[in-house]
Amino acid sequence: MNMNMNMEFERKLTIPMEVKKMYPLDDSLRQIVEEREKQAQAIFSGKDDRIVLIIGPCSADREDSVLDYISRLRKVQDKVEDKIFIIPRIYTNKPRTTGAGYKGMLHQPDPEKKPDMFKGIVAIRSMHIRALRETGFSCADEMLYPENHRYLDDILCYVAIGARSVENQQHRLVASGLDIPVGMKNPTGGDLSVMMNSITAAQHGHTFIYRGWEVQSHGNPYAHAILRGYMNKHGESLPNYHYEDMTHLLRLYASGMFKNPACIIDTNHSNSGKNPFEQTRIVKEVMAARRYNKELERMVKGFMIESYIEDGNQAIDGGCYGKSITDPCLGWEKTERLILDLADMI
Repeated sequence: MNMNMNMEFERKLTIPMEVKKMYPLDDSLRQIVEEREKQAQAIFSGKDDRIVLIIGPCSADREDSVLDYISRLRKVQDKVEDKIFIIPRIYTNKPRTTGAGYKGMLHQPDPEKKPDMFKGIVAIRSMHIRALRETGFSCADEMLYPENHRYLDDILCYVAIGARSVENQQHRLVASGLDIPVGMKNPTGGDLSVMMNSITAAQHGHTFIYRGWEVQSHGNPYAHAILRGYMNKHGESLPNYHYEDMTHLLRLYASGMFKNPACIIDTNHSNSGKNPFEQTRIVKEVMAARRYNKELERMVKGFMIESYIEDGNQAIDGGCYGKSITDPCLGWEKTERLILDLADMI
């Protein structure tokens, strides 16, 4: 026993290669992933002018309600596919500011039971594959733990680096080795230079250690900004989606050597003050700004929206089907209306 380690090594977990053999993608599913990856790349490189909508629950807490929700998205996607490219959120890891609380399905495949990491790994891969097979959606997840990305790297269409992770070197380096769009959120304190440095790092190649290997990444030209609002020194939420905020980001992009300058507006978190019902208004304001300024229209590629079947949120043991057990979300009826209204604005 190493006396310098204050932890217990409970069991050796199955490596990603073995999990992929246990829960593989067949050729038809791989083809869907590849096609959606090409479409996402085309949007972020400016070859496709559709709006990206990264939308879904704050946390993917139950497979049945998450798949129910994504099946509803599928029907709406079919109505607006010429204007909107939907990437459902299946967020299986949750950053916790103090470390307390529900950490996501990876940790707790059943939110009311104790953590089980192996069952969690199987649960998140199975859920992403089921979404792909049943709805044709490859989805988005947050890269909270870069070491874990390999369990899902053959399935995902989009990755987000959170506000608390964006300054971390390992997140930046791993992002530089991905070939799907990676969104870098501004940090909780709001300093955009941190986010821009992260984008710069992700767009360039690096040599580093990853999962016990010395690797050489080639840079990710689809790394981009996510504006999510911020907290001031008094702990108050402040937005950064207004016209002046977005034009400031335009200037930051113009001052550097960036490939494919792009931005996603996160309509919840500090931009809404965690009031999910503000998200519809925020989308409309940003779309008005895009119509007014052609440079913004080219840079702002779409939105990140927190939405589920039921409005609001509940305690972990609340028992309401399809209601968030983390941050409050916009319910389905309002979500469907928002997507259809957004299509009409384009």
